[in-house]
Amino acid sequence: MADNTEWTVSVPEAGKRYFGLGRNASYEAARRGDIPTLQVGTMLRVPVKAVERMLDRAGELSTR
Repeated sequence: MADNTEWTVSVPEAGKRYFGLGRNASYEAARRGDIPTLQVGTMLRVPVKAVERMLDRAGELSTR
């Protein structure tokens, strides 16, 4: 993987970047399933493409 593509981000980074949430609110949203996550060992990561697809679908629904 030499293209520097960011495949996953931390839960707090995803919450801040995509939803303007703080650390605790980000983890709470992930716990509820509002932010998609992957567990890798003890790490909880957010797949960037999954969040972007989710936001694309939400944008499509709101314009109808």
